[in-house]
Amino acid sequence: MKLLGIGSRINHVEYGKGVVTNVSSKEYWVTFIESGLETIAIDSNFEVIEASENEVDTISFYDVEQSLLSILKKWNGIGAPVAIGDKWKGGNIKLEPGLAGLASKDVPIDVFFHKIVMLRDRLRVMEQKINTSNIEEIEKVELQQYITRIYGSLTTFNVLFKSQTDYFVGEKTK
Repeated sequence: MKLLGIGSRINHVEYGKGVVTNVSSKEYWVTFIESGLETIAIDSNFEVIEASENEVDTISFYDVEQSLLSILKKWNGIGAPVAIGDKWKGGNIKLEPGLAGLASKDVPIDVFFHKIVMLRDRLRVMEQKINTSNIEEIEKVELQQYITRIYGSLTTFNVLFKSQTDYFVGEKTK
């Protein structure tokens, strides 16, 4: 079986039509019209609509997409879509109270993950507003330090993200 190149168009049994945006030794990263970015095994069940071959000096559609989303975010406050790790899709979080007789609460991981991403995006907007505000530089630095510590407190949730580029990053240890 010949590997598909970046830019190939496919029709996947489960996810529908999409474009290959990255290729690894075992899987394709495909941006689907309906479900967004998904990774699928190279040998999974799909129809090739149009195959592209990789050239040496090409840039992936994924890189172009990330650049465009970054520009849109900068100018419009639009956040890039953030993918949850494949192993967490369809999962559930069960909150068990410590007191007897109280009901537990089930939360779909996708819902929880969406709230974590919204929190991260709002922290980034706050950071931008602080940086562009007219407050004293010393106050800006202090507020930035608080935000950095908040990011550090949220690094526990990095396990949920598909891509390390979306991770929370706190203060670097020296």
